[in-house]
Amino acid sequence: MKAGNNRPEVRLQGIAAAPGVARGPAYPLMRGMTIVACERVPDPEVEIRRLEVALGTTRVVISKLRDDVARKLNESEASIFDAHLLVLEDVALIDDVSKEIRRSGFNVEFCFQEVAQRYIEIFEKMDDDFLRERASDIRDVTGRVLDQLLGTEPERVGRAAQSHVVAAKDLTPSDTAGLHDGGVLAFVTEEGGRTSHSAIMARSLDVPAVVGVKGLMEAVQEGDIVLVDGESGLIILNPTAETVEGYRDKEQAIRNRRDRVMREVALPDLTSDGAAFELLANIGDPAEMEDALGYCARGVGLYRTENLYLRLDSWPSEEVQYEEYAAVIQQARGRPVTFRTLDLGGDKRLGDLADEANPFMGYRAVRLCLERPDVFRPQLRAIIRSAALGPVQVMFPMISGVEELRRAKEIFREVEAELACEGIRPAAPIRLGAMIEIPSAAAVADELAIEADFFSVGTNDLVQYLLAVDRGNQRVAALYDPCHPAVIRTLMQIFRAAQRRGIAVSVCGELGGDPLWAPLLVGLGVQELSMAPAALAEVRFVLRHSASVELSALAAAVVSSANAAQTRQLLQDFAAAKLKLR
Repeated sequence: MKAGNNRPEVRLQGIAAAPGVARGPAYPLMRGMTIVACERVPDPEVEIRRLEVALGTTRVVISKLRDDVARKLNESEASIFDAHLLVLEDVALIDDVSKEIRRSGFNVEFCFQEVAQRYIEIFEKMDDDFLRERASDIRDVTGRVLDQLLGTEPERVGRAAQSHVVAAKDLTPSDTAGLHDGGVLAFVTEEGGRTSHSAIMARSLDVPAVVGVKGLMEAVQEGDIVLVDGESGLIILNPTAETVEGYRDKEQAIRNRRDRVMREVALPDLTSDGAAFELLANIGDPAEMEDALGYCARGVGLYRTENLYLRLDSWPSEEVQYEEYAAVIQQARGRPVTFRTLDLGGDKRLGDLADEANPFMGYRAVRLCLERPDVFRPQLRAIIRSAALGPVQVMFPMISGVEELRRAKEIFREVEAELACEGIRPAAPIRLGAMIEIPSAAAVADELAIEADFFSVGTNDLVQYLLAVDRGNQRVAALYDPCHPAVIRTLMQIFRAAQRRGIAVSVCGELGGDPLWAPLLVGLGVQELSMAPAALAEVRFVLRHSASVELSALAAAVVSSANAAQTRQLLQDFAAAKLKLR
């Protein structure tokens, strides 16, 4: 429903997830559905004919899928698609969409999604289990029909949300895969915490974000103006003129801070007394290399290879992967690129990955790859082939112990030998690293350091697993606290193990790109930090205005601090002094 012009100002508090202030029209996104634009059309009857064509095409697609499943599996497995075909024959649903098009004058994509969502909500509230399950059928078929109506790649769909504030229950990696082209003003979600994927995406896009906003989707309507304060975690729906005026000073202060840090973005990665550190970029698309180089990243510390799979919504061939990896290496122009092997699973679902009761601790990342050589080996071939074009490192995610790392390395060396027999060799030896993001890996870090060429610490999952807190669960988001003494001590254990064995250690999780945490990490002995490109300028500014002795003193104070609150205050005071926020 489109909001009226006299909607009152409403303030909702959430969790500050990405800094900055933005204001613009809301783009409410229905969970699990494609982003579609709402547009007036000159001829409703043309839209209704488009609906008929899309329904017919979808019917053919589902019928073919049903036949394939019946042939490859059995008739029982295929029968689920009979329910989907029945949805396409639902006269009431189709009539309601046609009436909505004629009544509103809006495009068929928008009207179809609106009506389908009403049906889904009705069935979800029914007491009968069988009828409740029909909501899932409607949701699945709706997505297929919308694909036919839009006829677009995901990134083209994403452009519909440009110049808007995206409001959603939550944003999954698949939801956000098409939003990387830029133009989204801000993200606001009802669920999630500071390290949820929607928050990470917002920081990657350099847009303000607030997450964990209770009651958001009930309060926001299409047409509402939303003011997003990513500094305090406040969102204001339909702000009054007085509220907007009151924010002008804050917006100016943010612009001044940004101008100050950007003036030093191209300066060397050196502390004020000349000690070296190195800032790299976390990216997941060749297009992001432009931002990484624009913010003067010294290389790519984390390339999220799974993003290609999510963008295509399929298992890409070796050749498709090679083309993407080669493009990244060529754009890096001699700077090192670290590829993280496929990190699917958890909330990053694809294809035949089955639903699991506890997916974050299930069949995912390196576990999936070791069980699926048909997936793992083509990816390794593509990476090694691309390494002929420039310096490359490879790291394996979710390593839980020494044997797992050895198995991954063994497969890598086998593939490397195969390619050598074909006359394909890297330009330089490829270093193999372990991501440390599971408490068991931290506990055996000394042994892993013998096997690994380097460590890369994934703090997002490490904190989640260490504290037994789902980082995307709003109900326990407050317990996700990197300042917990257990986190500090575990990080120290990892860093010391790497230092004892003489291997490099970097941090590629969100803490590495946080100007509060970067000084502590460097003070604890980390020399490489990898982060979203947009975070590079502010982190570089804070570290460049810090002396080594100050960083060491901060680390010592944090190590001896009594509790998380004291640690947080120490980090906030240090960063604020460098950024002159107080």
